[in-house]
Amino acid sequence: MSPQRLLFVCLGNICRSPAAEGVFLHLVAREGLADRFVVDSAGTGSWHVGKPADRRMLAAADKRGIVLPSRARQIEAADLGRFDRILTMDNDNLAAVEALARQGRPAPGTEQALIEPITRHCRQFRTQEVPDPYYGGEDGFEQVLDLLEDACGGLLDDLKSR
Repeated sequence: MSPQRLLFVCLGNICRSPAAEGVFLHLVAREGLADRFVVDSAGTGSWHVGKPADRRMLAAADKRGIVLPSRARQIEAADLGRFDRILTMDNDNLAAVEALARQGRPAPGTEQALIEPITRHCRQFRTQEVPDPYYGGEDGFEQVLDLLEDACGGLLDDLKSR
């Protein structure tokens, strides 16, 4: 059975999507399921390409024992065929990824990824979006991690049941 391939997407790929990637990796490692998933993150913009996660998000994640290993990159059309699911953080990210999907088609023999908001998998929180904490204080980073732990836990449960 080939691994499920997941791509988490936000705006700059230095706060929310690397946190989602790290949270999901943490959950699958804890459950001994790391070999069942390939996980990555990307941003719709290119401003931070090559940079690690925002230092404030790194610190908030570290307090929870979560490692954020990725470097920022911009989503590209090829990702639509490389991944099974693309999970977006907010409505603007969703619209950008859907626009990218309308512009191109995946390579022959590959299916296009399912594109959906990550909040669709929340079990505790009722929200449409994961807010961008970049211009706020430390509490915003904690809130994002709370939302992502909920959403990634729900996503993992959904994927395990398939």
